[in-house]
Amino acid sequence: MLDANFFTNADFESYRNLLYKESGINFTETNKPILVQRLRARLQECGIQTAKAYFELITKSREELKLFLDAITTNLTWFFRNQPHFDALERFVLPELIKVKKPKSDFTLRIWSAGCSSGEEPYTVSMLLSEKLPPPWKFEIVASDLSLKCLMTAKEGFYETSRISGIPENYLKKYFDAVEGGYKAKDTLKSHIKFDYHNLKNVSPWRNFDIIFCRNVLIYFDEPTQFEVVSHFWDSMAHNAFLYIGHSESLFGMKTKFEFVKTQWTTLYKRWE
Repeated sequence: MLDANFFTNADFESYRNLLYKESGINFTETNKPILVQRLRARLQECGIQTAKAYFELITKSREELKLFLDAITTNLTWFFRNQPHFDALERFVLPELIKVKKPKSDFTLRIWSAGCSSGEEPYTVSMLLSEKLPPPWKFEIVASDLSLKCLMTAKEGFYETSRISGIPENYLKKYFDAVEGGYKAKDTLKSHIKFDYHNLKNVSPWRNFDIIFCRNVLIYFDEPTQFEVVSHFWDSMAHNAFLYIGHSESLFGMKTKFEFVKTQWTTLYKRWE
C-alpha cells in the first residue's frame, strides 16, 4: 500500500519536466490526476514505494522509461472513428491524389497512421483502400505509436467482440476471422501495414507520404511542440499530400505551410506544390 503522500508537488514538477522533454506530452494541474493514477499503478507493479525512487529509476533505465511512457499514454479509439473523415478519404482525397500522381508515380500510395494506438485506424484505412482504390493502384501503411503495448496489440490484430461494432458487416466477414472471444484481422489486411515505434517529438525516418493521419494526438502537446510535430509531418510528406487531424484540433494561428481544405464531409490540410 502506497503512502498518501507518495507523490509531492516537487515530484510533479520533476515528472512533468521529464515527460515533456521525452515525449512532448504536457501535464498540467488539470490532467495531473491521470499522471498520478498511472504512476500509482506502475509503482505497485514495480514494488516501489515513492515517486522519487521511481523517478530515479526511469532517469537511469531507458527501458523502464519506455514502459512508463506506455503507461501514461491515453489510448482510446475505435474502427471507423469519425466517419466523415473516411467519407472524405474515399470521395475527395483519393480522386485528387490519383489525378495528380498518376503520370508520375509507381501507382503506390503511402499512408502514415501517426499515433495509431491499438491499430483500429490503420486497419480501417486498409479496409477502405482495399475496397475503394482502383487498380492498378496499391498502398502501403506505416502505423506508429509511442506505446509498445498498443503496438503489440495492433500487430496481433485481435479485437474482442465489443470493439468491432464500427466495422460494416461485409467488411467484417471479408477482412476478419471469427475466433474465440472476438475477431482477428486476416493476413491479407495486415500485409499492407508496417507497425513501428516512433516518438512524434523526434524527426521521422520516413518520407514521401501521400496521406498522414494524426488524429486526437496534438491535443496532448503544448503549442511549441504541436508546431514541431506538424513541421516534421510537412518534411515527411510528398509534394502533393493530405494531413488529417482530430475534429477538435486545428492548425489555426499556427504559422505552418499547410493549406486549409474544407470539403462537404470534413476539413483537412494539404501540402500542394
